[in-house]
Amino acid sequence: MPLRAVTSTAAISSAPPSYLLSPTHHHRHLHFPATVTSTQFSPALLSTETLHLSTSKRRRFVFAAEAVDSSSPPSATVVGDKSIVPDDQFSLAQISFGVVGLGSGVTLLAYGFGAYFNILPGSEWSALMLTYGFPVAVIGMALKYAELKPVPCVTYSDAQKLREKCATEILKQVKTDVTRYRYGDEQHLDEALKRIFQYGQGGGISRRSAPVLQMIREEVTEDGKYCLVLVFEAKTLQLSDFEQRQAKFTSFFGPGITAEVGKGVNDLYEVRLISNTPA
Repeated sequence: MPLRAVTSTAAISSAPPSYLLSPTHHHRHLHFPATVTSTQFSPALLSTETLHLSTSKRRRFVFAAEAVDSSSPPSATVVGDKSIVPDDQFSLAQISFGVVGLGSGVTLLAYGFGAYFNILPGSEWSALMLTYGFPVAVIGMALKYAELKPVPCVTYSDAQKLREKCATEILKQVKTDVTRYRYGDEQHLDEALKRIFQYGQGGGISRRSAPVLQMIREEVTEDGKYCLVLVFEAKTLQLSDFEQRQAKFTSFFGPGITAEVGKGVNDLYEVRLISNTPA
């Protein structure tokens, strides 16, 4: 016999179905009104509520699955530490004595003249300041003229960890020499380049064509070896000029290293001094 909605009220003695109860009220004694309309329990309403509940559960299940998938770690991993180490260590080698001498001498001369003409206090010291200020300024000017600035150095974290253990003493000395101020030298590694490229000799190059060191770089090779990279600028040379002297780079900066040469961007060439000491 088909069911139909009636408007009369009927007393309900039994509790409502469990799907109408919230999860937090399963263990509580709930009181319902004594009379409700019979249309609330029609088959159409039950089917609609059941469909809505199952759809909501499926949606929550999908959302939970997506959350788990998004929290899973990526498959790619980072090999090695390629972060650059900042060069914030203070060293006297990084101070320009030309700038210090010239600045000190000019200051003494300026104050000495001011005190001598009673513009500044300390007239009794004016003669002493003028006497020492002039030679100090001249020495500072000479040092500034003969000054060779240090080249920039890029050091990666993984290379810094291997330097003390794997770098040879010659490689450490090369890094120290080219990253400090020098006086009287035309360029960094001048003696080494003179022997390797044989300036003005048969089979060599002219001095005006000599490569100029631009920077150095400390890194680790793919097989885990410490490597000091010398980056030169040579506008009149070719890669073959460096490849012909690859063995000379190895013998001069050896023992315990292997030299490799390569072409960089524009007129830059790289000489890679790879330490043979295992990590």
